[in-house]
Amino acid sequence: MIQHRPASSLAVLTLGALGVVYGDIGTSPLYALKEIFSPGHVPLTPGNILGVLSLMFWSLTVIVSVKYVMLILRADNNGEGGLIAMLALASQAVKHRPLLRRRLLALGIFGTAIFFGDGVITPAVSVLGAMEGLEVAAPGLEDFIVPLSVGVLTVLFLMQRHGTGGIGKFFGPVTLLWFLVLTVLGLLHIAQHPAVLAALSPHHALRFAWEQPGVTFVALGFTVLCVTGAEALYADMGHFGKRPIRLAWFGLVMPALVVNYFGQGAMLLRAPEKAGNPFFEMAPAWALYPLIALATCAAVIASQALISAAFSITKQAIQLGYMPRLRILHTSVRETGQIYVPFVNWGLYVCIVGAVIGFGSSGRLASAYGITVTIDMTITTIMTFFVIRYGWKYSLWPSLAATVFFFVVDATYFSANIIKVLDGGWFPLLIGAVMFTLMMTWKEGRRLMAERLRDDAIDLKSFLEAVFVSPPVRVAGTAVFLVSEQGITPNALLHNLKHNKVLHETNLFVTVKQHEVPWISFDRRAEAESLGHGCWQVTLHFGFKNEPDVPEALALLRNRAFQIEPMETSFFLSRDIVIPTLGSGMAGWRQKLFAGMHRNASAAADYLSLPTNRVVELGSKLEI
Repeated sequence: MIQHRPASSLAVLTLGALGVVYGDIGTSPLYALKEIFSPGHVPLTPGNILGVLSLMFWSLTVIVSVKYVMLILRADNNGEGGLIAMLALASQAVKHRPLLRRRLLALGIFGTAIFFGDGVITPAVSVLGAMEGLEVAAPGLEDFIVPLSVGVLTVLFLMQRHGTGGIGKFFGPVTLLWFLVLTVLGLLHIAQHPAVLAALSPHHALRFAWEQPGVTFVALGFTVLCVTGAEALYADMGHFGKRPIRLAWFGLVMPALVVNYFGQGAMLLRAPEKAGNPFFEMAPAWALYPLIALATCAAVIASQALISAAFSITKQAIQLGYMPRLRILHTSVRETGQIYVPFVNWGLYVCIVGAVIGFGSSGRLASAYGITVTIDMTITTIMTFFVIRYGWKYSLWPSLAATVFFFVVDATYFSANIIKVLDGGWFPLLIGAVMFTLMMTWKEGRRLMAERLRDDAIDLKSFLEAVFVSPPVRVAGTAVFLVSEQGITPNALLHNLKHNKVLHETNLFVTVKQHEVPWISFDRRAEAESLGHGCWQVTLHFGFKNEPDVPEALALLRNRAFQIEPMETSFFLSRDIVIPTLGSGMAGWRQKLFAGMHRNASAAADYLSLPTNRVVELGSKLEI
């Protein structure tokens, strides 16, 4: 039976989706049309204006409405969306094809790494685009645009450690006001030149492409700016659900964007001299400063959504084993998704401020924008094919029919953005390449560590049998030994027996497994197998969005297997020191990089939510 949300709940979720999902795409009118008609890009003629507007309308229709809203939102992973969720779906769908699965994982992780490049460009270009309204309102203030942008971004990043719960409730209403203002500004100018609505017909885009293929190719590289943020529709599906996202898009967001772009076009048809900053030129003089303030708020909201997404993706990547443990702070006692990752926060801040100062204008940053967006769009389309073909079990031709058209569209936009690499596109690509190198080095290093541990490991059951031939002194309480793989003897147990020569009454050998699904319910969280003599092999299962809380998970076994008293339980961990070994495993520089990452990773006790006063760490050296 289909469950329908109450109207009030649907309205609240739809309003929330406006503030989180559509902040990025909602700020595109600040700079998209301005960049297309910047000097040296597309000549400002009536035919070109109609052709570009037609391209923008059909880009929004095909890429956002049809591809993301109608198709991609169907590919949910237990209600969750986003590239990592799609990656998990695709890798599970081809799990019986190891080589294909490895390639898809590498492709998906590359897309995830590229997202961090997008996470740098979006706040920088949005805030700069909003502040550049000062060029129209008061040309003498141009020199203050960059310092004011840095100031706004500094305040935004300082706020992150306090969480966004307090101000988050204003995101939806402010964004609603923003889209209403976009609509009103657009309607005022369309009413003065209604002939611009002819651009709704695709023949203007086709004529533009036929008559000026080279100019159209350049225009496509900047037209993609109007669909930046489309990935957020899918990424935030788990927070709001499909219906509110679709309702917000078709009910308000797409109409507001189309009306505003066409309003800018109508104004340019009448007054082409206003092409320098058409968005702010639309407003009457008395409304300029309020509009700049509202645009800045919208840019901050768009930036906040991307920063929060960066925190969330980092956490998911850590739990899937592609990044080292980082310090993660929860900023809300009610919402587990509200987190703060200091390292990511200040890393983003340095890169974003560097982009603002280094590029200096939204125009220069717009040249860097687009290439990361089109890469992620293309990767999502490729992943979707494998989900449809192998996950949903559709035959080959329907699977191709559902994805090839979008792949051609994505590849065309990607090709148009390749020419902007030297103009700034290298910057987000460099960030993505660095992140990809770090993530793949960490994954490979962990694999080599696991292999080395297996090679040197002692079988747990055989070891316990030998120990209990002449059992050591037993002491009261419970010892929890964290071990990376089932069935092997943890180094911490060996050190404990060697130095302390005692064994606890109850001994739990706990393995934490992270799975490629978002959530694992409490009834499937913990498993226990008796090894005899008060010893148990315990396996704890977590999804990539679950909190890896070991004490909470062990408490689920209290009545099923054994009794655990928190104040009588000690947690034993092995802290391995990685020693790079030349000529084996990875390249020497990658081994040193991995060793540094491993050394600086946050404590496993914090990551696993272990009580700090009950943890015993015993170190050992491990060559890879």
